[in-house]
Amino acid sequence: MQLKIMPKKKHLSAGGVPLILFLCQMISALDVPLDLVQPPTITQQSPKDYIIDPRENIVIQCEAKGKPPPSFSWTRNGTHFDIDKDPLVTMKPGSGTLVINIMSEGKAETYEGVYQCTARNERGAAVSNNIVVRPSRSPLWTKERLEPIVLQNGQSLVLPCRPPIGLPPAIIFWMDNSFQRLPQSERVSQGLNGDLYFSNVLPEDTREDYICYARFNHTQTIQQKQPISLKVISVDELNDTIAANLSDTEFYGAKSSKERPPTFLTPEGNESHKEELRGNVLSLECIAEGLPTPIIYWIKEDGMLPANRTFYRNFKKTLQITHVSEADSGNYQCIAKNALGAVHHTISVTVKAAPYWIVAPQNLVLSPGENGTLICRANGNPKPRISWLTNGVPIEIALDDPSRKIDGDTIIFSNVQESSSAVYQCNASNKYGYLLANAFVNVLAEPPRILTSANTLYQVIANRPALLDCAFFGSPMPTIEWFKGTKGSALHEDIYVLHDNGTLEIPVAQKDSTGTYTCVARNKLGMAKNEVHLEIKDPTRIIKQPEYAVVQRGSKVSFECRVKHDHTLIPTIMWLKDNGELPNDERFSTDKDHLVVSDVKDDDGGTYTCTANTTLDSASASAVLRVVDVPNPPFDLELTNQLDKSVQLTWTPGDDNNSPITKFIIEYEDAMHDAGLWRHQAEVSGTQTTAQLKLSPYVNYSFRVMAENSIGRSMPSEASEQYLTKAAEPDQNPMAVEGLGTEPDNLVITWKPLNGFQSNGPGLQYKVSWRQKDGDDEWTSVVVANVSKYIVSGTPTFVPYLIKVQALNDVGFAPEPAAVMGHSGEDLPMVAPGNVRVSVVNSTLAEVHWDPVPPKSVRGHLQGYRIYYWKTQSSSKRNRRHIEKKILTFQGTKTHGMLPGLQPYSHYALNVRVVNGKGEGPASTDRGFHTPEGVPSAPSSLKIVNPTLDSLTLEWDPPSHPNGILTEYILQYQPINSTHELGPLVDLKIPANKTRWTLKNLNFSTRYKFYFYAQTSVGPGSQITEEAITTVDEGKKAGIPPPDVGAGKAMASRQVDIATQGWFIGLMCAVALLILILLIVCFIRRNKGGKYPVKEKEDAHADPEIQPMKEDDGTFGEYRSFESDAEDHKPLKKGSRTPSDRTVKKEDSDDSLVDYGEGVNGQFNEDGSFIGQYSGKKEKEPAEGNESSEAPSPVNAMNSFV
Repeated sequence: MQLKIMPKKKHLSAGGVPLILFLCQMISALDVPLDLVQPPTITQQSPKDYIIDPRENIVIQCEAKGKPPPSFSWTRNGTHFDIDKDPLVTMKPGSGTLVINIMSEGKAETYEGVYQCTARNERGAAVSNNIVVRPSRSPLWTKERLEPIVLQNGQSLVLPCRPPIGLPPAIIFWMDNSFQRLPQSERVSQGLNGDLYFSNVLPEDTREDYICYARFNHTQTIQQKQPISLKVISVDELNDTIAANLSDTEFYGAKSSKERPPTFLTPEGNESHKEELRGNVLSLECIAEGLPTPIIYWIKEDGMLPANRTFYRNFKKTLQITHVSEADSGNYQCIAKNALGAVHHTISVTVKAAPYWIVAPQNLVLSPGENGTLICRANGNPKPRISWLTNGVPIEIALDDPSRKIDGDTIIFSNVQESSSAVYQCNASNKYGYLLANAFVNVLAEPPRILTSANTLYQVIANRPALLDCAFFGSPMPTIEWFKGTKGSALHEDIYVLHDNGTLEIPVAQKDSTGTYTCVARNKLGMAKNEVHLEIKDPTRIIKQPEYAVVQRGSKVSFECRVKHDHTLIPTIMWLKDNGELPNDERFSTDKDHLVVSDVKDDDGGTYTCTANTTLDSASASAVLRVVDVPNPPFDLELTNQLDKSVQLTWTPGDDNNSPITKFIIEYEDAMHDAGLWRHQAEVSGTQTTAQLKLSPYVNYSFRVMAENSIGRSMPSEASEQYLTKAAEPDQNPMAVEGLGTEPDNLVITWKPLNGFQSNGPGLQYKVSWRQKDGDDEWTSVVVANVSKYIVSGTPTFVPYLIKVQALNDVGFAPEPAAVMGHSGEDLPMVAPGNVRVSVVNSTLAEVHWDPVPPKSVRGHLQGYRIYYWKTQSSSKRNRRHIEKKILTFQGTKTHGMLPGLQPYSHYALNVRVVNGKGEGPASTDRGFHTPEGVPSAPSSLKIVNPTLDSLTLEWDPPSHPNGILTEYILQYQPINSTHELGPLVDLKIPANKTRWTLKNLNFSTRYKFYFYAQTSVGPGSQITEEAITTVDEGKKAGIPPPDVGAGKAMASRQVDIATQGWFIGLMCAVALLILILLIVCFIRRNKGGKYPVKEKEDAHADPEIQPMKEDDGTFGEYRSFESDAEDHKPLKKGSRTPSDRTVKKEDSDDSLVDYGEGVNGQFNEDGSFIGQYSGKKEKEPAEGNESSEAPSPVNAMNSFV
């Protein structure tokens, strides 16, 4: 038997004394090995109060162990029970358990009684508890006739149950004929005794099937009482019923149905008493009647109710306190209260106690000559009586043993011998029960033995306690020592704790705690030892925890859970939802580190936990998933308070899907005018479920509601019922009323018609009224159908009119509208602007001034003035071309403007016209002006021809736009060496009448860079660039010194002689091949962007910038051009194109204002910036002039050459 001892720890000394534990025999917890002689020990027995099922065989348990194995015997009702004489009773082999076969024959009642089992061997006898065997009973209700109950509304009522007494007691509940539990509340409830209490009855309590049921769990049977009929009637019905059918004695008496203060239905009176046993559940009940229904409150008069053990049941009519003790004794008060008063009842509670152990006797294992004690200490209320037995016989009449002495609840043993071995029974009893305990004294002489398996491996997580077992036995009690390692000394450090059962504890195990530990047990009869092994493992940790997630329904969510663990341990990852298994759904998928939920649904919300389990430890982390979505549509739309111009709409919100509704959107449909079209009506906050809606007349309304949250907007609700409002006169007039003439003699009145929703009634029409603004004429009116235009004919030209358009329908007119002003139709202006003056600002800009025309001559809305201008001739060329007229429009009343983008050194003419909404007036007299010289454009082309050993010839075409008289050409050139570095720059002036020039005395086989531009008296123009290479000196290639300039023929002669040599021919082939390869590499490099030092110097010699034009106070107008030829208009080209002959040419271009604004549609404001528009007409007029072109960049020219 397990020797039960008080747990105790002893810390190892920090000194140098070996760690030795002397274990006291009195408090040791040892199992005597079953191979050693020992008295019997009861290991299993039936409960003291043993209720059996009479339909099954009776089994009374009694199991025991001992050495030698014990024999068993039984007593029944205090006398020996001879099982051999009863054929129905058998004992299981090797056991004391009785089996009584009553299923074949016999009755359970025959074997009812008190049984006790005795287990005996040569060392003593152990006895069981007194086992009271009783068959369960589930009797039927006695037959009774239950009269129908008739009550007045509001009276109180108690329906009695009075179930038959069964064993064990029945469980009571009330149901109807359909086996549905009757609803209970603060007004109607079931008492602890099973009765059904009504604080007051209501008409809905009327029914004929109040049935009390008793369920006997032991036999799984339910018994039913006869149904009770109850009818609740009003006072008038009650009087009629009594007079017609009932005598006074048949009426179920009760108090008046008027409102009344509470009185108690149970318990009766003002005071009562309740007794309960320690450890049980204390149940106190107070049920009151009254009208209105009373509320029950509980207090303890002399203290507070225990917080953690107090529970309220049955709508607070029952107070329960669990695990009661003597401290719970006292006065408890229940208070019943309603609006008319209160009533109190005091319950005096006394807690008694059956015996309970303070110190139960424990088995003793002693060696011959040792001393010991058995202690049996119990308490109870009243105080229990202690009695001793030995081997089942009262100790007073048992054989005398000189080694023992009885001292009340203690037996003292001294100098025991083997004959002192016995089993002692301690019995503690009072009026509420008894305790019986067996404890043996076993006298043995045994050397130590270690019961823990050898070489046991313990694996422990670092920083946790390690417990190394050393279960042992011996008599006398052995001492225990622990060692670490094969040659270690006894453990004596502070970090170890040794328990009384031999276990070594390392409170905080570290990596250095790993190793082999040896347990040694010694007594005077010998020594035993055992080795165990300890390994320390790294803890399992979750290094990446799942995170809180909010996802929309239908989407996908992923939780991550990364685990770090000891490499020798294999973790198992498990995912839980709300502490249970994941749903069996293919939408949930897991891999090593992730849980993925696809197509998330509402039910997927909750707490997800990742648990990593190893054989030694576990770690877990949780995250919450909140599933959100747009709200469900509202429903149950209802229209109330229906008035002519308003209605109240009420609805029930749908589920917000875990995201609070922020607002509701209300829409309406006009089934009469716009069926199927839903329009916005109103919005209200998400906390409202009603809205007062303003309505318009003569509309057949339907409404629908949508809910909105942070996720989005719900689907619309079902449409409400339709509501047709009454017709009324229009409450508004048409908008956007205008009066504009389309001809000089008419006035067109237009407006935006009202829609059907705005008409407010049938028969929508418009009353159109007009009169001249300046005059005393009466209003002229006409009523038209539902149209949007009316034309007044025969009006004077461009006269202001006052106009009104008023809506009306079959009910009446809309409010009087405000008058708006319009004009009759315009005609072309009659007068041209006068006193036109031109002042030239610079070579590309001129300013024009003119006098305004009289306002009356405009005959319409003045839109501005328009300037037509064109080139007539050039001071440098007389090239006849088709004329191109350009137009600038200056809006408003401007009387001056700027003409930008003029051609330098040209003759221009212009005229001015006034413009209104109808068109242009007559032109003013033409005015001519000249523009001064400007800088020329780049030469049209440049090419290098006839390269020789020391010369290059340049040919070019003059600039396409000289913009004046050319004075000279400027040529700049510089050599480029093999590393692409630029040499010194050479300047050369060339007469303006030249188109060809030869450069001499150049270096042979050298690349040159050329920069070429023209110049007028104003300054240099744009440049054009080109590159070329002089030819190769063949004599130099062969290693022969070059001849001087006059030795050309001699050099040729020598070259012929050398060429006849075979070695020279081979050398020339090799050199040619090498040069070809180098040229290919060089050209490839240049084609990849020209990134060599030449570009830096090209930038230094870039085209000269054209000086920006300073703007005067003039205004640039809208720009248009007119051409008479059939050529397509081409925008100004930038850059250059290189033909196949390496000649750089400039494209001809028409004049453009791109540089004065944003593209051709740019404009200038009043201070001179361009605000005009560029459009084109073509008009046949001869003209002369120059055309301008932009020069190519040096980089483009060089790349073109390559």
